[in-house]
Amino acid sequence: MGSTYVITGSASGMGAATAARLRSAGHRVIGVDLRDAEVVADLGTAAGRAHAAREALALAGDDRLDGVAAIAGVGPNLPSAADVVSIDYFGPVALLEALRPALERSGAGRAVVIGSNSASTVPVIDDALLHLLLSGDERRARERAEAVRSALPAEVLRTAPSIMAYATAKLALARWVRRTAVTAPWARRGVLLNAIAPGAVLTPLMTGSTGAEGVPDADDFPTPMPLGVFGQPADIAFWVEQFLRPEARFTTGAVLYVDGGTDAAMRPDAQPTPLHR
Repeated sequence: MGSTYVITGSASGMGAATAARLRSAGHRVIGVDLRDAEVVADLGTAAGRAHAAREALALAGDDRLDGVAAIAGVGPNLPSAADVVSIDYFGPVALLEALRPALERSGAGRAVVIGSNSASTVPVIDDALLHLLLSGDERRARERAEAVRSALPAEVLRTAPSIMAYATAKLALARWVRRTAVTAPWARRGVLLNAIAPGAVLTPLMTGSTGAEGVPDADDFPTPMPLGVFGQPADIAFWVEQFLRPEARFTTGAVLYVDGGTDAAMRPDAQPTPLHR
């Protein structure tokens, strides 16, 4: 008997690839997206997140879920930096918190969040925005995101006006995962929470953010591409499925880089970090 999973961003890119992979394995998928999904909802608003959680649970039928993959997101090319932080940080956090009790009732709940290697490879993190995100202050975080966007150079504003908000939101999301996964309501109740940090994966989000027409040249990409190729949505879907499996019972709070080696090339000594007494 297959499991029941909620997949956000199921209409395109990595979300669509994940939904297709899980369905082909015999699982039931409840897709959440702005269109072409079982649950149509805008995760950039509080009302949309509440609607998504309510409808997903109603479709699940027995008020329990085996797993959730929070994949929906927007890129740094979105003109509104405020919307970037609402969608990319507050969206997955609120939805996962709302669905955590249903994951607990499954007996082996699994949650996966899609972050980004931009959190560690793009040197534009705004500490004030990071603090507001992790403190849960969406109103002020939106205001700060717009303020830092307006301070970016003109050449950046042309192609990636929300890059600072995007990278900071993805860093906050990774930290939220690590902080939350080890708390008693998650860890001691059997709900495992992990993150995947993709690199340059050929999705509409990535190509739209580069401003390039067609497939860019991996050897001419702004960040190192050690493998010489770009990722495909299926490369991320594979790892999402692994984290969702019941057998993945001893991994929580992890951030897995699936980026073709970009982070390792840019920060070879960054991980692991020794514990200093």
